[in-house]
Amino acid sequence: MNLMLEPGMLLRHPQQLDWGVGQVQSRVGDRITVNFEHQGKVMIDGRVITLEPVWNVANKD
Repeated sequence: MNLMLEPGMLLRHPQQLDWGVGQVQSRVGDRITVNFEHQGKVMIDGRVITLEPVWNVANKD
């Protein structure tokens, strides 16, 4: 799933739900930079974590 991520997409970290919804800033190979509502900018290793897309923004919380 991480290979499909593009800048601007909304998602969640499956093990850090308290971070809120994040927006993909960039993806270079397996390195994904995401800006989360309650955590700020985080670099994610896509080999370790599979991020979960948020398809319905109205139900993001």
